[in-house]
Amino acid sequence: MPDEITTPAAPPALESPVEPQQETTARLRLSPQRKAAMLIMLLGLIGITLGMHWIINSRSNISTDDAFIESNIHLISARVPGTVTKVLVNDNQLVQKGQPLVELDPTDYRIAEEQAEAAVGIALNETAGDASQVAAARAGLQSAQVRLAQAVIDLKRGEALFAREVIPREQLDQLLTGQKVAEAQVREAEEQLKRASAIAGLNAGPGGKARLRQRQAQLSEARLKLDYTQILAPADGYVTRKGVEVGATIQPGQALMAVVPLAEAWLVANYKESQLTHIHPGQKVSFTVDSYPGHTFKGTVDSIMAGTGAAFSLLPPENATGNYVKVVQRIPVKILIDQTSDPHHLLRVGMSAVPIVHTGRTAAQVLHDLNPFN
Repeated sequence: MPDEITTPAAPPALESPVEPQQETTARLRLSPQRKAAMLIMLLGLIGITLGMHWIINSRSNISTDDAFIESNIHLISARVPGTVTKVLVNDNQLVQKGQPLVELDPTDYRIAEEQAEAAVGIALNETAGDASQVAAARAGLQSAQVRLAQAVIDLKRGEALFAREVIPREQLDQLLTGQKVAEAQVREAEEQLKRASAIAGLNAGPGGKARLRQRQAQLSEARLKLDYTQILAPADGYVTRKGVEVGATIQPGQALMAVVPLAEAWLVANYKESQLTHIHPGQKVSFTVDSYPGHTFKGTVDSIMAGTGAAFSLLPPENATGNYVKVVQRIPVKILIDQTSDPHHLLRVGMSAVPIVHTGRTAAQVLHDLNPFN
């Protein structure tokens, strides 16, 4: 039988290359549990990073919201009584130091000045007359001293003649009495000279003249009161709380208005006592106020108050009595405002602020303090 024709066997089929790729993809594909775990780890790492950043920032940049703007407030009052004739300023007006604010009626004080000037002229004439009296008293003293000297000489001669029995005892007694009279006249003349000198003011030293100086002092006082009729601004600032009008009769010490120098304003921040560990004078400060959001002002720590606010209150706490409960105290910190950050005087007295004191502490220093094993 003829040979059978055999067909070659078909080569074995090659494995599809898709299967290994599918297995690799399946191995790389994460289960939902692993995805959730990685997401939690990522969020935890972000949270730890943010938390550490917040802790370091809060320990190196110390802030508080218990802070307010303060400044000197100059209360304007009269130093002499009078009637207001002019009010030269308005509320919230900017004034310069020495600028007139209020004028009083000067008529009465001008008359008093003229009277004092006349009194000085009279005192000058009286002083000339007193000088003449002093000269006369001095001449009288010299005359009495000459008579005393002559009486002493006469007494010595009389004693010599009486010893030789030339004159009687009666004549010697008369000479002795004459000397005593001369001594009394000298003492009287000395007292008259002292009295005349006291009246003329010569005992008060060079240029004494007590009466004249008294009249001159009264003249200076009258001129000073006349100057007080014009009330001037004590400093550069803004007028506020104006409560005086033309025609009002005012008394010394009566408050008329106030002048607030905003260029000298400062910030008082009441920090907790636990926040003052690393706050020192000279550190830089940045702060914001509610009135101008987005605007940052600058300043410098000036000083720290010597006690807590409660210690200097009207009724300080008495911790030694009753049931004691510890309360974190606050200590005022004075912060000087950098005027270059507030060139237009936007800040006003009483504004609340949020200051941040930049202590300059590094992250290593903060973490070192947080280490419980130190």
